[in-house]
Amino acid sequence: MLVRRYGERGVHIQRSHSAMATDKSANYHQSPSIPPRSHVCIIASAALGKLGDFSPQGITHADKANEFALQVDGGTKPSSCWINEIESEVQKVVFSQHCSPCDIKELLCSASNTPRSTGIMLVDIEGALVSIDPTMPTNSPNSLYKVISSSNIDQGEKEDMFQKILFQVAEQFSRAFQINDLKTEITNRLGVLEKRVELEGLKIVEIEKCKKDLKNLRDEMILRRGRVGNFSCQYNFSDNGKNLTPRRDIPSYPKYTLSQETIDALKKPTFDVWLWEHNEMLSCLEYIYHDLGLVKEFNMNPITLKRWLLGIQENYRSNPFHNFRHCFCVSQMMYGMINLCNLPEKITLTDIGILMTAAVCHDLDHPGYNNAYQINACTELAVRYNDISPLENHHCAVAFQILSKPECNIFANVELEAYKEIRQAIITLILATDMARHGEIFNSFKQKVDSFDFANVEHVTCLKMVLIKCCDISNEVRPSEVAEPWLDCLLEEYFMQSDREKTEGLPVAPFMDRDKVTKPTAQIGFIKFVLIPMFEAVMKLFPQIEDIMVQPLRDSRDHYEEMKQIDDAMTEAQKKKSENMSLGSKKK
Repeated sequence: MLVRRYGERGVHIQRSHSAMATDKSANYHQSPSIPPRSHVCIIASAALGKLGDFSPQGITHADKANEFALQVDGGTKPSSCWINEIESEVQKVVFSQHCSPCDIKELLCSASNTPRSTGIMLVDIEGALVSIDPTMPTNSPNSLYKVISSSNIDQGEKEDMFQKILFQVAEQFSRAFQINDLKTEITNRLGVLEKRVELEGLKIVEIEKCKKDLKNLRDEMILRRGRVGNFSCQYNFSDNGKNLTPRRDIPSYPKYTLSQETIDALKKPTFDVWLWEHNEMLSCLEYIYHDLGLVKEFNMNPITLKRWLLGIQENYRSNPFHNFRHCFCVSQMMYGMINLCNLPEKITLTDIGILMTAAVCHDLDHPGYNNAYQINACTELAVRYNDISPLENHHCAVAFQILSKPECNIFANVELEAYKEIRQAIITLILATDMARHGEIFNSFKQKVDSFDFANVEHVTCLKMVLIKCCDISNEVRPSEVAEPWLDCLLEEYFMQSDREKTEGLPVAPFMDRDKVTKPTAQIGFIKFVLIPMFEAVMKLFPQIEDIMVQPLRDSRDHYEEMKQIDDAMTEAQKKKSENMSLGSKKK
């Protein structure tokens, strides 16, 4: 038996086989002075034997224990553990709390006669694995740890363990891939379902359009035979047997992704509405409803919103002016004013939805002939609505006919009482677009604007009426390259009506007579006495619109006044030239 001691408090090494002491003592270096030990971990090992039961009997004698120590930093309390070695031998292994796990592993390998390159595990008496690191739990001779070499584990057990781990990993991967596959499948199915719903909606619109075409054909045949009855305004107007609302194909309405540039431009009055096709305008309107939060506010089904917009577009006629592009123009200007005036901070989202929906629906099924013609010609619309805003009442009726279809009802998820209020508010705004009521509405607003109260329902209603009127006649707010084509379209529609009035012997308004009106004369009075006063009144509530909306109106007024001066000078010169030629011929 070999005993080595270092100093007064040295660590001794004892082995029952003296031949092994020299070899193992060379595997470490011991500090000359080691403080008292505080943590004791009792560890058992079976380096060469099989895993089995073991007992700490006969360990009470110091000469039957083998003690090993790794280098310990001065002043640091070392930890130690007891291990059960082969042939019932027990060893106590001491190590510093600052040792690395690798150093502790090497120490355990030395203590258990296990090659350092061999993988080992540490288990307690219950077979539970113990972490090989300085923080391992302290044990005692009564709770020994065993060092198990990986070479002692049965190959079958290794394979079972490997297969078990492999199965668990495969199961986790399978779950992950199943989730991704499920997501992909759901997305694909939703896409197919959405497409199917769109196609079904298009079929419904197509059927309704065919019904309209058949009724139109029947009415036209009756009209040709001279049997004129009380027919709907939509089918009464024909030139040379041709319906003024030719058949329109149902748009495919694909999904468009708007660029950030388009999104920014969409919020400004300078937006050029002439650059967009119908499908693109529909996508812009759909974006507006989403951007303003109206889809969420009214709990709209996005597919229903799309189908409703398709129904709206289908029910605008191909008039020179009052067509779907005009609808989009007014709606886009309303969106621009909502953003420019920060209206969501001042009125409710319900009011915002009412403004936008009224703008979209305000000229539905417009026949291209104004209220004056309807009343003078005693059309079915004039008779139906007792000469009181016949067109505006018709626009409201068509709007709610579309909403009455379940597949187009964007307010389907709104409570009944709330829907009634929304319906009445939309009707109020659409009726306000009748220019015959301009003086009444504008004077009411001027009385309220100086003491305007956004908490007052009557004040807010009056503001909404003025806002939709502003948007309806706002073309001159836009750049001249956008506004002037609109004037050409308007005059074309006016001339079409005046020609018909002359043919039918009805009164002709001077501003519609192609023999009397010019662009300057058509615009100057309208801009000076209608547009500028109304926008300046709104400017009192929202000063930020002056540069963007009011100033362009002033510039447009000046432009047409200059045009009128040039036209007058040319007319005067032509008149003098004619007079001179007439005098010359008389002298001859």
